[in-house]
Amino acid sequence: MPLRELDTVVLEQDLPSHGLCRGDIGAIVHVLGSDTVEVEFVRASGRTQALVEVSVAAVRLLNDGDLPAVRHVDPPTRDVA
Repeated sequence: MPLRELDTVVLEQDLPSHGLCRGDIGAIVHVLGSDTVEVEFVRASGRTQALVEVSVAAVRLLNDGDLPAVRHVDPPTRDVA
C-alpha cells in the first residue's frame, strides 16, 4: 500500500543526527516519489523536532497494535520551527 500525505508513520531506524529513535511517530507531509517521503516528527508540545526526508523503507504505517510511548529529549538537537 503506497504511503500518502498525512499518513501517520513509525520510524523503523534511529536517526541520531535528527534526535530521532526507532519507534518515533511522525506524519508524512510530502510524498517526494515512489521511494522517498518527507516526515515531520513533533514533540508533545507540538513543536517540530525534525522534518526529514527518508526512504519509504525507513518508516511504516502506524497500526492498532502499536502503543505510543514518551521519551525525554534533552538537550534539543536543533530548533526547526
